[in-house]
Amino acid sequence: MRRQYHFRQSDIGLLAWDVHRLVALSRELPVSHVPLSSIAELDEAYWWDAGSPPPTCRQVIEHMQLVEAADLQYPIILCPQGRVMDGMHRVAKALLQGKQEIAAVRLFELPSPDHVGVDPDDLCYDDV
Repeated sequence: MRRQYHFRQSDIGLLAWDVHRLVALSRELPVSHVPLSSIAELDEAYWWDAGSPPPTCRQVIEHMQLVEAADLQYPIILCPQGRVMDGMHRVAKALLQGKQEIAAVRLFELPSPDHVGVDPDDLCYDDV
């Protein structure tokens, strides 16, 4: 699978977490089911930020393909505050399927980011 990152803006620059590390850190956490209505990212710009050009139809279709391929057997990963750190394509798929909730694990502590102040284009996206 291709390396992926979770990004968040901060006062010290863009923070990036390696999703494969988040998966490893959350592997033993208890799985619960959270209501889709509690996932704030569903009503926010998520894949394309306000500063970037609007997505092309091709980019939207590519994301639709990722949503279609998402596997709901894997829980999403939430930070301690309940924000999605991994699994937004699964969230979208669950909503499209009319589900009311989704399996999730919640980190007890926010791990330190793997990268601070980086440009996403400078990160490694090789297959792991």
